[in-house]
Amino acid sequence: MAMGRGSATVVLVVFVLLVLSSEWADAATYTVGDNRGWAFNVAGWSRGKTFRAGDILVFNYDSASHNVVAVNQVGYQKCSTTPGNAKVFQTGKDRITLQKGQNFFICNFPGHCQNGMKVSMTAT
Repeated sequence: MAMGRGSATVVLVVFVLLVLSSEWADAATYTVGDNRGWAFNVAGWSRGKTFRAGDILVFNYDSASHNVVAVNQVGYQKCSTTPGNAKVFQTGKDRITLQKGQNFFICNFPGHCQNGMKVSMTAT
């Protein structure tokens, strides 16, 4: 009888691992700005798309001219990285995993965010 319970436990563990791996496999990858990449006037790019926690955003851009900064809602609205604990990405080929809830990104080169180089989305 103990052998039966051990087998049931193994089956349960395998099932849980399969469920978890299928959630990770379902993560979608989105290139911000599509073919244009991370550029000016990209603010409306996320409209009409459905995002989930774990999805990956790819930001393609010239790292000498732009960057990506993960900010909070106030930073997004004010185009500001204050209080200074915002995460800055600057490789030109950044891959950022969405967190559950609201996600906000801006370019903090002077004038870029104010000219629409910012994007936000909510991941379920």
